Amino acid sequence: MQETFFTSKEAAEIAGCTLRQLQYWRERGVIVPVISDTGTGRSIYYSKSNLLELAAMSYWLSVGLSFDIASTTLKKLKDQEPELFTSGKGKRFMLLSQGQERSLELVEFDRKKAIASLEQGQPVIPVWLDIIYQQLAEKLGK
Repeated sequence: MQETFFTSKEAAEIAGCTLRQLQYWRERGVIVPVISDTGTGRSIYYSKSNLLELAAMSYWLSVGLSFDIASTTLKKLKDQEPELFTSGKGKRFMLLSQGQERSLELVEFDRKKAIASLEQGQPVIPVWLDIIYQQLAEKLGK
């Protein structure tokens, strides 16, 4: 089965981001698309797994995460759970504040931990890839 690829313009429309954001994320090495050398120059294409990465970044930035936190979260997810971006199955994670260091830890979603953290006045940031998958599938018409 042949994989479907998307142009930068198509990827931006589907993922809900701008062409400039795609370029910036590509330049920073956050999301690396497939680049094809042709006789007339370079063509940049995004795979379906790239679309999920783009949609996740776009969503996290839209809910107020900084670029650094969003890109670090994406990198951690790709390192810890690489199959998430190719399997078509989403999982739920959360970012929890870690004490006085004010750092965020990426952990699998646990309702009790989330409530306990909120009760202590610590932020809990949902990272629900299943919802992002669902929204992406709807946009792709599948």
